[in-house]
Amino acid sequence: MPRRRGPDLPHLPSKGRLVTATVLTATVVLIVLVQVYPLVWLLLTSFRTASDFAGGNPFALPSDLTLDNYSRAFATGNLGLNVLNSLIVTLGASALIVVAGMMAAFALQVLGFRLSGFVRALFLLGIIVPVQIALVPLFIDYSRVGLLDTHLSMIIPLAAFALPMAVYLFSSFYEYIPREMYEAASLDGAGPYRIFGQITLPLSLNTIITVVLVNSIFIWNDFIFANTFVLSDGLKTIPLGLQNYIGAMGNTDWTATFAAVCVTVTPLLLVFLVLNKAMINGLESGATKG
Repeated sequence: MPRRRGPDLPHLPSKGRLVTATVLTATVVLIVLVQVYPLVWLLLTSFRTASDFAGGNPFALPSDLTLDNYSRAFATGNLGLNVLNSLIVTLGASALIVVAGMMAAFALQVLGFRLSGFVRALFLLGIIVPVQIALVPLFIDYSRVGLLDTHLSMIIPLAAFALPMAVYLFSSFYEYIPREMYEAASLDGAGPYRIFGQITLPLSLNTIITVVLVNSIFIWNDFIFANTFVLSDGLKTIPLGLQNYIGAMGNTDWTATFAAVCVTVTPLLLVFLVLNKAMINGLESGATKG
C-alpha cells in the first residue's frame, strides 16, 4: 500500500529552519514576558509591606509579605461598591450592545431593504466619531431629563459608541451563514422573528462572546463617561474609586492601590481566560471576515 504523502513544506536548509524556529520561539517568549510581567509584578507588589516598597527597590522581589494591603484597600475606599457599580454598567451596556447590534445586523444583512448598504455605512462611520464631542451635549440632555448621576447615564453612551463595531462584527458573521437555511425555514412557514430566534441566535453564540469580551474591557475601565456623568460617591465605578487612595498633598498609598487594582482586574481576567476559546472560535467563524 503506497504511503500517503504529507503536505509539501517550503524547501529550507536544516540550519535555516533551525534559525527561523529559534527566532519565532524567542519572539513568542518575549511577547509573553512583556504581557505577563506587569501582572506578576502587580500581584507581588500588592503583598509587599509599605515600608519595603518605599524603602527598597520597587521592582525587586518582596522581602516580606502581608495581607494588610487588601484590608486597607477595602477600608480606604468603597471598593466593593465600586466593583458592583462597574459590574452593573458593564453588564447593562454589554446586553444593550448585543441586542441592538444583533437586531441591526440581522435587518441589514439577512432581511435586507432599500438603502441597507447606506445605513450600514452610516453605522460604520460611527467608529471614527470621538467620544469627547458628545460629553457636553449629553451632560445638558441628561440634566434636563433627570438621567444625570445614574447608571443609565453611563450605560447609554458606552453602548452607543460600541454599537458600530458590534454591527460590523455581526453583519460580517451573518454574511457567511448559508442563505439556504433561511430559505428552508421560510418555506416551512417561519417568520423573521422565528428565524432570528431559532437559527441566527444559536449560531451567533461565539460572536456574541467575542463582542462582549472586546467591549467589556473598555467598559470596565471607562473613566471619561463616569467622571463626567457621575456626581455621587455611591455610583462611582472602579476607575473613579481608585482616586480615593490619593491622600492629602498627593500622597498615595501605593501598596493598597495595587491591592485594589488586583481585586478589580481579577474578575475580568478570569472571565477572559474562561471564554478565551469561545472568543477565538467567534473570530475564526467569520466575526472578522468581510
